[in-house]
Amino acid sequence: MIHVWVYCDRPGAESGKSGRGPYVAYPDSWGSGRSRRRLVLVAGVVAVVVGVGLALAIVPRSVFGGSNAASVTGCATAATSTAPTSTAPTASAQSSAAVAQAGTQATTAAPLSTAPAASATTAPATPAVAAATQTATTPATAPATTATAAPTTSATAAPTATPCPTATATASAAAAAANVSCDIIVPPNPLSAQGLATPYQLTGPDGMSPAASGCTMANVGALGAFVQATILNPRNGQLSVYEPLVITQGTQPAAAPVLPRLPRHAVVTIDFGFNGTNLTQVGATPGALREGNCVNGMPGSIFGQVSFCNGISFFGAAFRAEREGLLRVPAAGVSAKTGQACPTTRNFNMVDQDPSDNVTSTYLLTANGQTAQFNTANEAALANATPVNNGSDNELLVAFLDPTLGCTPFEAPDLSQAGTPGTSQALNELSAARNEQAPVAMVPENDEMTLVNNNFSVQKTDLYRAEVGQPLVSGSTGTSSPAMFCQDMVDIQTPFLAKNQALLATGTSPVPGVGNNLLTFLANRLNMSFTNLACQNFGLTNPVTVTVDGNGAATAATFNTTQQQATNQGRTGMPRPGQRMGRWHHRFQDPSGM
Repeated sequence: MIHVWVYCDRPGAESGKSGRGPYVAYPDSWGSGRSRRRLVLVAGVVAVVVGVGLALAIVPRSVFGGSNAASVTGCATAATSTAPTSTAPTASAQSSAAVAQAGTQATTAAPLSTAPAASATTAPATPAVAAATQTATTPATAPATTATAAPTTSATAAPTATPCPTATATASAAAAAANVSCDIIVPPNPLSAQGLATPYQLTGPDGMSPAASGCTMANVGALGAFVQATILNPRNGQLSVYEPLVITQGTQPAAAPVLPRLPRHAVVTIDFGFNGTNLTQVGATPGALREGNCVNGMPGSIFGQVSFCNGISFFGAAFRAEREGLLRVPAAGVSAKTGQACPTTRNFNMVDQDPSDNVTSTYLLTANGQTAQFNTANEAALANATPVNNGSDNELLVAFLDPTLGCTPFEAPDLSQAGTPGTSQALNELSAARNEQAPVAMVPENDEMTLVNNNFSVQKTDLYRAEVGQPLVSGSTGTSSPAMFCQDMVDIQTPFLAKNQALLATGTSPVPGVGNNLLTFLANRLNMSFTNLACQNFGLTNPVTVTVDGNGAATAATFNTTQQQATNQGRTGMPRPGQRMGRWHHRFQDPSGM
């Protein structure tokens, strides 16, 4: 329908004062002939406009397309509807996002905080699928041994009635399934005990509802978010961990989070992980992000999957406690199965294109899409709930590599699990800083999370490194060079995988859709990382050839262990998003899902 709006002032209104609409200055006298002629002319024009409007109003709807009035008549609005938000079914780690229907967003109940009207800007979503391909390289000695991995378990949320779409929740089901970006609402005073125990809320970007965007914890495999805290007592150097809960905005926790007891003057760091591509922090209150010293990246260029709160202060305090002899980080040890030092997250035996990313938090997910902290009490109370976690380098180390190699991760009491020993991203970084020997795999400038407009950025790389306790980029440090990172990854990791094929093939694959056992998973991950870091631009050759099944999962691998030398040390172009390899929700960040 075409609407004709006529704005005018009230006749006789005082000159310079507007009635309804734009300012119109009327003449002082209505008696002159020129004024009357002007009035007649204006009246004629108005009559023509009104007549045309009336004529258009009776033209059959099919000429211009139907009015949208029918689509909203009788619908419940956001202000009046009490229907709960529909949630998308859970997807496994290798599946695409489930279809979520658009609907009104249920009001968040106390004591949860709601997001402010203006949310933080999200980085553009990565475009379409880049299919995994085989890389032709010089074959190596023996093909990889394969082992069958157990399929990933997923839970399905029961659908609920869908209210009429609102102005901020009108995305189609297809748009929800294709979305790779979400917002996470950070509670007030996030570094306090109450802030840690207040659930974080997952919602859609730019005002989209969870249902319209697919940003629900029921859709954990594609768009699940996770939060992890590590706590230092600066007086005695004692460490502990805590896993703040993430819920879908508009829902309640399946069980109330544990309120941790923090030591006086505790120094807390909070790490965020995401199973999609871009997770943007949004403060529940105007001061929440400032209160937590939260860092999402640079203005206009977020890190992507990860973000941090108070990392710089935490690592500064932890390193000071080490120097004073208060904090003692244990030795990583030696693997009795390989005879080599147990790896850390900064070890080239295990790094990928984006090292030191994501967290080890685990939640319980119920069939209706609610979440709870993972602990003994909640497991007993929620017998049918499914443990879910964040695909990450840290989880790969502590849950897959360490058990296979016979190594033990660095642990501290988990305050969300009644003091049971637990792991964290920050603990892994402290262990790496204490134990890793040169060459050390720091976050490189060609890590896609530190790029700005697909270009290297020392400033953004330094910002990321500072939040995980790593030294800043330096021309005197070999691993600060993108070319040297690629060279060391090829020359160190490839022989490690080739030498330990039989052992690694006995390990479970973290993501069966990438590799059918731990060996083939690592091989495919190295293959993808080589391409996504643009290592070929430094005169290097991809050292891995993978054989994949019909679903794109690696079932065998061969390795070229010839040592290589980077011939181009300069800054070089990075592959565009469509040229990167990996699964569609992870092809830009964590293409292997870990």
